[in-house]
Amino acid sequence: MNWLDYSIILLYIVFFLGMGFFFKDNKDSKDYFLGGRSMGWFPLSLSTMATQLSAISFISAPAFVGLKLGGGMKWLTFEFAVPLAMLFIMIVIIPPLFRSGVVSIYEFVEKRFSSSTRLILSVVFQISRALGTGVMVYTIAIILQAVLDIDFVYTILIISVITIIYSWQGGMKAVVWGDAIQMIILFLGLIICLIYGWNTVQDLGGLTDGFDSERLQVIDFNLGIGDGNEYGFWPMLIGGFFLYVSYYGCDQTQAQRLLSAKDEKTIRTLLLANGLLRFPVVLVYCVMGLILGSLITLAPDFLSDIASTTQKHFPEEYAANGIKADLMVPVFIMKYLPHGLIGILMVGILSAAMSSLSSTVNSLSAVTVEDFFNRGKTKLEPKKYMAISKAAVVFWGVVCIACAFLFGGSNSPVIEIINAIGSVFYGPVLVTFLLAFFSKKVNHIGMNAGIIVAVLINLMFSQTIQNLFHIDLGFNVFWIWLNFTGVIIAFVVAFAVSAMTRSVKVKEISNFNITLKKSDFLIKEVYILVTFFIAILIFSYFIPTIFGQ
Repeated sequence: MNWLDYSIILLYIVFFLGMGFFFKDNKDSKDYFLGGRSMGWFPLSLSTMATQLSAISFISAPAFVGLKLGGGMKWLTFEFAVPLAMLFIMIVIIPPLFRSGVVSIYEFVEKRFSSSTRLILSVVFQISRALGTGVMVYTIAIILQAVLDIDFVYTILIISVITIIYSWQGGMKAVVWGDAIQMIILFLGLIICLIYGWNTVQDLGGLTDGFDSERLQVIDFNLGIGDGNEYGFWPMLIGGFFLYVSYYGCDQTQAQRLLSAKDEKTIRTLLLANGLLRFPVVLVYCVMGLILGSLITLAPDFLSDIASTTQKHFPEEYAANGIKADLMVPVFIMKYLPHGLIGILMVGILSAAMSSLSSTVNSLSAVTVEDFFNRGKTKLEPKKYMAISKAAVVFWGVVCIACAFLFGGSNSPVIEIINAIGSVFYGPVLVTFLLAFFSKKVNHIGMNAGIIVAVLINLMFSQTIQNLFHIDLGFNVFWIWLNFTGVIIAFVVAFAVSAMTRSVKVKEISNFNITLKKSDFLIKEVYILVTFFIAILIFSYFIPTIFGQ
């Protein structure tokens, strides 16, 4: 990098610090954590995608498609369930949740079940999200260190401190508009890499036999059980459906964006946009991976640079597995792109990391204030509420930084446990909200039991936990199935335990308008998203023909 690249990065930093100052006027919780419920669909849809399509995706998705052993275009199967999940959230999740007027979605759970149910979900969300985000920040920082020769300590501080400052000043409006701008920068970076990668491949003689046929297959009708049966059609569709419904509808990080919309029509529009735009964006990720993977075969020095960078910065991984595939994109940027564009691409990687961190910090702060300081009949005064809210932003920002330093580069079991929780908890969370909305038979004892039993059983079958405790059950279940099993187990246990404890009164929600209306069943959106779902399946089936020769 030269002065031009560093100038671009500096300009980016100054801009985001100024943006936080621009949105600094926040009077109460609705302003600070929900943007005054005035946000439009365009920034919210970009913010929603930016949080999910993070720096990890920018680096790891192309590496999986183009370089990782056993990888390929089957990464696209992660997107199959998205249109159907967006439709389900529009019709079933959003009407009762948005009309409730809550800031922390776990407040709704307490109204229907109990404070213990609310705190179970809230505490697990806070711990797992903070640790997971810390690991994400560390991962990006260590990758940037490898290609820029800047100590990861400084990279972590750049990402974290700037994000904390503009999140602290501007609240949800700064976070959402920041995410929207960062998503545009990220997509611009993807297009730049795609064009330069393809031109470089053509300059080296082009592809004589098309892309590697082994990496082109997307759809595989396996059940996701047993070694080598990951990314099968049925587990990715069924498990992915429950994962995305829970993540986008019942996770504070994403649900807070939906609750920031000015009305339900805005939410439907942003979910429709997300359902239609995610697949094309991820397709660009994947095509870029194919191109860079082909470049490796045409330019041996590219592979040598990845190997030497791995050996220098990741000696243990190099000794065990050879090259680190996640270095493919950053090394390509540094090796093949001109100055100026290198700065833009580095900003793209920083943007993706900062968008995920800002979303996490804002959501963690909202949950902390609402679930621990603003509960009960006596509410905080606006001035005190804002003071605690801003203190919570700084606190969780510091916690995420600490997690990056303490756990990011460690082989500690804590990291393994966090990864396991990420794949086992979404199902029970989703069931908790669905039963809160629509069931009049499940009490809080049954619901708490359903959450705990489902999580424990899922943990037993999690490959991560089996590896951690050296347990061999004789077969492997692809982790995405755990989102489905979590739903079934939590549902059955909640009803069963509630039936056995009928003496415990079932709470009814008061002062919450959660009745679904006839107009909530959206004909136009059903037609568009179901048609798009069928279209991406057909397109994915023919990818070997389209990209092969």
